[in-house]
Amino acid sequence: MQRLAILIVTVLFVSSSVVLAVPAKKTLTFDKSPMGVVTFSGTVHKDAGVKCKECHNKDMFPKMKQGTVKISMDAIYASKLCGVCHNGGRAFDAKGNCGRCHVKK
Repeated sequence: MQRLAILIVTVLFVSSSVVLAVPAKKTLTFDKSPMGVVTFSGTVHKDAGVKCKECHNKDMFPKMKQGTVKISMDAIYASKLCGVCHNGGRAFDAKGNCGRCHVKK
């Protein structure tokens, strides 16, 4: 269960990473954060009822292309980008839950 939760938001909390569109049954791994590796699971988000267009729109992640959006924890904590859902409302709050996404190896 914890491993599944980690996959849910992994890409969401990379302190300075780029975003890629990740369809169901695919994962995307970011290993540049000093907080640990972050893995985003398209399947986990699909299974949670998230539709691609909910995040891939002009206000959040307008293009499904690498390098078009940088994610920062400041933005997430300000309820932007991944923080639109990961604020304790629709999905778990990013604040205080670093280990749900960042995994040190």
